[in-house]
Amino acid sequence: MSAAPTVSNAIKYTVAVASGKGGVGKSTVAVNLAVALAKQGYAVGLADADILGPSIGKMVGVNQIDQRTQSLPIEKYGIKIMSSAFISAPGQANIMRGPMVGKYVVAYLTQIPWGQLDFLVVDLPPGTGDAQLSLCQEVPPTGALLVTMPQDVSLEIVRRGAQMFEQLKVPLLGVVENMSYFRGDDGKEYAIFGSGGGAECAEEFGIPLLAKLAIVPQVATQGDAGDPIVHSHPDSEVAKQYLELAEKVAERCKGVKGVELPGLVM
Repeated sequence: MSAAPTVSNAIKYTVAVASGKGGVGKSTVAVNLAVALAKQGYAVGLADADILGPSIGKMVGVNQIDQRTQSLPIEKYGIKIMSSAFISAPGQANIMRGPMVGKYVVAYLTQIPWGQLDFLVVDLPPGTGDAQLSLCQEVPPTGALLVTMPQDVSLEIVRRGAQMFEQLKVPLLGVVENMSYFRGDDGKEYAIFGSGGGAECAEEFGIPLLAKLAIVPQVATQGDAGDPIVHSHPDSEVAKQYLELAEKVAERCKGVKGVELPGLVM
């Protein structure tokens, strides 16, 4: 990674987007949250901390870049973005031990010239490993946003992530229940993956359920096309939900920076 040893950054709030397992749409939430924050006038960065399995590059339509002609982070959709996908050959496996993964995560936040940002959204890999520990211990985020799905198996695993952040003294901003329901042509909501998981997790940890995101086929289609749903379909139901989520996340972060934020273990 070609980056200066030290850079001068001014980042107000760092939001760690996390889940206990893969497959819950965490990266999709991170990308669309970042774009939604930018649409509300904030200066936003997006760091793909899933070093071994980066997906942000695909979701924003950028593969390996030529660092001789392009600088990091790249800028697209109104946000600054860094991912290991930008510095690896397409299809190349990133193979490294856990401690090295942690070093890369810290480097993304301390050696990449983000400049002045209101928000840096960090898409963490699934689980509770070196990436999470390195981030929380060396560059503590403002707070963590937990992404889950409605069913019990997702709930059981996201609890572990919540417990990890609490042990590391990182405030929990709230819960996002992804793929919460599908709205049929009849206008009714169908809970394809069950219901209640996000609310149960939020209640257990004394934090708010910030969003229940609808299942919309275009979310996956636009992710594959490299054009996030908030940008490509700003008037869609789920895009409006992301904009509401961004407002709530911003409010929660500002509360953390204040004296007290109800429901958080500080």
